[in-house]
Amino acid sequence: MARRRGSTERKRRTREHVLADLSANYVEKQALLCSYTAERIRLDYGIDLVVQTFTRRGEVESGRILFQLKATDRITILAGRNAVSCRVERADLAHWLEEPSPVVLVLYDARSDVGYWLYVQNHFANLTGFDLSQCGERVTVVIPHSNILNRKAMQTLARAKNAAVRSYRKVWSHVL
Repeated sequence: MARRRGSTERKRRTREHVLADLSANYVEKQALLCSYTAERIRLDYGIDLVVQTFTRRGEVESGRILFQLKATDRITILAGRNAVSCRVERADLAHWLEEPSPVVLVLYDARSDVGYWLYVQNHFANLTGFDLSQCGERVTVVIPHSNILNRKAMQTLARAKNAAVRSYRKVWSHVL
């Protein structure tokens, strides 16, 4: 179809843009259901969203939970493994593994409106024989199908973050 003379093509909102917003909205909702806050990162260097947690009395807690979001209309379910897979950049993974705050990878399935989560540092710390230096530019990450990001999972992640904060306090008290 030919363009009319003098008309210009406008910027378009792609399906990828919609999926990115849907995935952020999904994680934000889970945080809000726990009375936490969620802030999208405008300049993305491997972290898309930051969640601030609060006590049951509404008092702010130390530390943050960092989220990297991936979204798709065609999720890959691994046969016989009860898991989904997601490809990530090696450079991002290197950054996440050095991050002192918990980094959570979320793979959002837009068709089912569900997000699968993986606590990155914990997962790779427990992965026998993993050597990032031996990986290619992209790494396939396997996320258990049972790891559905919901309110309960968000609260579990908050407890893990609080445990990480306590351990960092011990380290920093010796440094200062």
